[in-house]
Amino acid sequence: MKILFCCDGSTQSDNAVRFGALIAAACQAEASILGIVEKVGREDAVLKALRRAQEILKEYHLNAELITKAGRPVPEIVKRTQEAKYDLVVIGAARKGARGPLCMSARAYKIIEAVEPPVLVVIGERTALRRILLCTGGTEQADATVQFAGEIARRVNASVDLLHVLAEPPAMYVNLVKSEEDTSQILQSNSKLGRSLRHQKALLEKMGVPCEVRLQHGLILDELLQELQRSEYDLVVSGSSPSHDRLRAYIMGNVTREIVNRAELPVLVVRGGPKSDHGLGGFINHLLHRPPEPPAKNP
Repeated sequence: MKILFCCDGSTQSDNAVRFGALIAAACQAEASILGIVEKVGREDAVLKALRRAQEILKEYHLNAELITKAGRPVPEIVKRTQEAKYDLVVIGAARKGARGPLCMSARAYKIIEAVEPPVLVVIGERTALRRILLCTGGTEQADATVQFAGEIARRVNASVDLLHVLAEPPAMYVNLVKSEEDTSQILQSNSKLGRSLRHQKALLEKMGVPCEVRLQHGLILDELLQELQRSEYDLVVSGSSPSHDRLRAYIMGNVTREIVNRAELPVLVVRGGPKSDHGLGGFINHLLHRPPEPPAKNP
């Protein structure tokens, strides 16, 4: 596994390196730290930040390559991921306001949308990774996301809760939905949703990852945020499917944007799509064809 840590020298960037190190160490990953010099005269400051990040990774017994580039951060990060084919990109993101579209740095959104590998956006400070909330649409397209998150969970010895949100029904069908909402009933049914959730749960359990399925009813974002308030999670995972349909891409982008914008914990965004020989596709293919290993403990 190859992980690219993007470092800008901020406190939140250091938090991102420290949280990402939990994954990198457990996965015995090859780590690189990228710093971008945006202005002349900032070379020494960028190098100092990279060395500080390198020292953090050394605490987790990780040796990291230091990379410096000059230019604008987003294009340079995209270029680097195209050249080296990383499996995961780690960035820090800080709040800019209490609410609204400017709550999170616009740069974080641009990186998520522009790079091919999954992006771990570290919000706030987390020192452990024990419980993961994985949002699933209950479709086969989510399998790659489940496998990727499941491998991370297996390596760090974390559990995964699969969350699926059912659409809001008309008022006249509320009582009927209460019956259909029963998790056990849906999981045992022969419906497309039931088969898909059983399959995803089985994928995780086959990897040795403890898993529970949680069904909620209503608006996706509202139910997700309520679930995060009800239980203590260390990471939330969401899939994102690329599309040439501008309207569809805009709608899906808004959901992902709001999760990043409003969640108070790290968010892993896994882009779905055709498998390839590099990046997520290559990593998943590697997972599927390697012999099983015992779960690793948190460093």
